[in-house]
Amino acid sequence: MLQLPDSPPRMKTLVSVDESYKICRHLTAKYAKTFYLGTLLMSPAKRQAIWAIYAWCRRTDELVDGPAAAITTPETLDLWEQHLESIFAGHPVENYDVALVDTLKRFDLDIQPFRDMIAGQRMDLYRSRYETFEELYLYCYRVAGTVGLMSTAVMEIDSTANTAPWYQRKPPYIPTEEAIALGIANQLTNILRDVGEDARRGRIYLPLEDLAKFNYTEQDFFNGVVDDRWRALMRFQIERARQFYTKAEQGITYLAPDARWPVWAASMLYGQILDVIERNDYNVFNQRAYVPQLQKLCTLPIAWMRSQVL
Repeated sequence: MLQLPDSPPRMKTLVSVDESYKICRHLTAKYAKTFYLGTLLMSPAKRQAIWAIYAWCRRTDELVDGPAAAITTPETLDLWEQHLESIFAGHPVENYDVALVDTLKRFDLDIQPFRDMIAGQRMDLYRSRYETFEELYLYCYRVAGTVGLMSTAVMEIDSTANTAPWYQRKPPYIPTEEAIALGIANQLTNILRDVGEDARRGRIYLPLEDLAKFNYTEQDFFNGVVDDRWRALMRFQIERARQFYTKAEQGITYLAPDARWPVWAASMLYGQILDVIERNDYNVFNQRAYVPQLQKLCTLPIAWMRSQVL
């Protein structure tokens, strides 16, 4: 999959732009149901761009977490970065790339967040523990905060804000930190939801300093012990994640009007996973937290109201 030609591919026939967007949409709908629901609230051009970005991110993640992860090496990721550079040069290598190349023509996306995400996958090749939250934060930024940056470029900024004369000489505020915060919040939610799955792979994404703070050991973790220590530890982690959601929501008002509803919806829907973890008494070792479809649908009108008044 990752063999790149010395020059832009000419012999391999790739799908059309429309077909490429369709397969990106299918991939998003299959693997990110909550996220996909939020994209349906966007304008057609923006939702397609987000599907193209998600497809690239998903395939990047699969290199270290997918079925073929056992054979992934640093050289694999080097080749994937060359693949990325080919896309940004306008030369798609695979069918999914056709949509992303088209997205790059439509939106002002920077390559650096994409490179940073690959750097996050490199961390997964050799790390299965994080001593401090500062170390975990870097990982979360690379694998998810970067998605916030990519998405902001697609969502765009409200050009009608701050039109008063005393604001006209100031550049528009770009909610970069808030975008990163939403990615961090989502990744922390993923970590808490997927504790059991990660434990079975020998990974602990909760900071070891936090385990020590609550006198909870690695052996307890791998044995799936749910007791008062674990509940206190999980409450601490959930509160941290919610703080990032709160920070992220402060930036939504600066987005283009047609982007506010889907971003509010995405934030609220994903944050509800934390509520489910609490209702499950923090047993994430044996119960996967998910938000029922009816609850998701009931959330959308509330998200719309917030997008209008906040």
